Amino acid sequence: MSAVLELDRLTKHYPGFCLDGLTLTVPSGTIMGLIGENGAGKTTTINLMIHAIEKDGGEIRIFGKDNIICEKELKQSIGMVQDTCNLPLMFTISDIETVMGRIYADWDREQFRALVQRFDLPAGQELWTFSKGMKVKLNFAIALAHHSRLLLLDEATSGLDPVMRDEILDLLLDFVQDEGNSVLLSTHITSDLEKIADYVAFLHEGKLLFCKPKDELVYHYGIVHCGAEQFANMDKKDIVAWRKQDYEHQVLVADRAGIARKYPGYLIDPAALDDIMLLYIKGERT
Repeated sequence: MSAVLELDRLTKHYPGFCLDGLTLTVPSGTIMGLIGENGAGKTTTINLMIHAIEKDGGEIRIFGKDNIICEKELKQSIGMVQDTCNLPLMFTISDIETVMGRIYADWDREQFRALVQRFDLPAGQELWTFSKGMKVKLNFAIALAHHSRLLLLDEATSGLDPVMRDEILDLLLDFVQDEGNSVLLSTHITSDLEKIADYVAFLHEGKLLFCKPKDELVYHYGIVHCGAEQFANMDKKDIVAWRKQDYEHQVLVADRAGIARKYPGYLIDPAALDDIMLLYIKGERT
């Protein structure tokens, strides 16, 4: 697969924080989830991609082109959705149609109107009357109505109710049916990624801990619940991370089926993305 987005040793320094040589590739036709705790560097990474802030080192290529040298051209094909609305609050839907038609060469008024209707947005009201969820839906309508090929979503579904969030996830799956399109979705709602992501990249304190196929994480990773003696008998090579609770050890393993065969009688549960992230952050690693 060709790459829609390539980050090569991307670096950004702030007082007390450093995005440290991030290298990451988003293949065409895929949805990549970007996870990590608050302050891990997710929003910084996305802001660097759209050149909202200046990088300190490394390269960003979108559709094979430098994101700064070809910034104006590339932004025609990028849809950006955040959980905030940066449009003037006195605007109506009609005002947005007019402005976006001047910004985007491929602005599709009919598609925009269809999305506005699908999202049940009040066309005649000014944006200051919109709820947070309505503003997020408007952001999605704008991002999709200029025929983007890359969607960058920064906590974009956090303000939506479960029904609308599920509808947005279906839209994203439809979007990547065109194998030239891709999505990078930064979110704290890891259950969304379990439904639609192809890959999951995990940032922690500005470093990439892993980027793996989602199915590998969901279908193969597991958590062993065991006592101190059982934990002591485990081969440390089998342990990804672990932590001691009051009455048990919780052990993250990468191959729960293999662990079940190797350690019969041990209690092993599937690991959700939240579990994996928690044990990586709060647990100890060998």
